[in-house]
Amino acid sequence: MTGPAATPLSSWQAWALLSAGFAALTAVFAKIGVSGVDPDLATFIRVLVILPMLALVLWATGQYHSLGAITPRTWVWLAASGLATGASWICYFRALRLGPAAQVAPVDKLSIVFVAALAAIFLGERLSPLAWTGVALMGLGAILVARF
Repeated sequence: MTGPAATPLSSWQAWALLSAGFAALTAVFAKIGVSGVDPDLATFIRVLVILPMLALVLWATGQYHSLGAITPRTWVWLAASGLATGASWICYFRALRLGPAAQVAPVDKLSIVFVAALAAIFLGERLSPLAWTGVALMGLGAILVARF
């Protein structure tokens, strides 16, 4: 007997493409929204929208788990991730307030280069030489978009 058939949303690639699409919408919507408000307040409003949205997703999918079941180690790393996310959003909204979305977003995506390097150093992840070439080209592309 074989397992359940794979669906398009059962792969990391599908979710990553959806993430990229929503990130693109985020940049456009945020650029429009941040034009009339302080970037820090805009970030706060964004968080106010995200919290109930995530609560609804957890409730609708039955994925809510007792907070007490989460290990202290997991709490520490998720809190660190949350702090990094908050710092990233604050910087991103400030950059959008000051610059064009079509240039801010690619520079923000230099995070791809940073993730590849940090994952290799701290997580022991390995990319092929061809993959590293792709990472370098992404970095070069972001720089070219930002400068020209």
